Amino acid sequence: MKNGQKLIYATFVVLLFTTLVLSQPMRALADEMAGIAASAAEVQPVKTGDMAPGFTVRTVDDEPFVFDPANLEAPTILVTFRGGWCPYCNMHLSELRHVVPELQAQGIDVLFLSGDRPELLYKSLKLETQEAIDGLGYTILSDANIEAALALGIAFKVEDESVNRMEGRGTDLGDSSMARFRALPVPAVYMIDKSGKVVYSFVEPDYKVRLPAEDLLTAASRLAD
Repeated sequence: MKNGQKLIYATFVVLLFTTLVLSQPMRALADEMAGIAASAAEVQPVKTGDMAPGFTVRTVDDEPFVFDPANLEAPTILVTFRGGWCPYCNMHLSELRHVVPELQAQGIDVLFLSGDRPELLYKSLKLETQEAIDGLGYTILSDANIEAALALGIAFKVEDESVNRMEGRGTDLGDSSMARFRALPVPAVYMIDKSGKVVYSFVEPDYKVRLPAEDLLTAASRLAD
């Protein structure tokens, strides 16, 4: 093989290798985006009777929190919400203060999953909400990477116009699921027993409609069965 041919061959190999390496994260991102529904009404959520999926979210200290339904230490309730900027989410979190302590006393773990980045999990909430839940042991986790919402089948696309409008009003969406993936979770409640099975689910595409606190408490009796 002549020098010129060797150079062409070597260049081709390098380009091929570079393309393969760089395409891996691109393919992974494409796969993730493919799981995001076109609208809230089109999500295909995990249902009652299904085994709950595993996922990793982040704590307020930006540490990984692995949810492994195959190794639960206690029955768990997952409450997903859009972010601290959402007034309906604030009202729901505030309302649930009336039942969260009782659920915890029953040995049930309650995890709140937000689309906000870790450092904003509490700071982005309205002051009234922060005061209402203060001292109640709320565990709020960041699903800014949309992994939990994708696993639960409740992630949906948000238009650029909506993101731009919110940012124009001064809403800090940096590194949130909206900013990173143009995606949000449909507000939902999942109740998962110690075997990892979903025994109750509430998924409502209309973000203004939330599961009332008393209904949540009543449904939680299924975790004791």
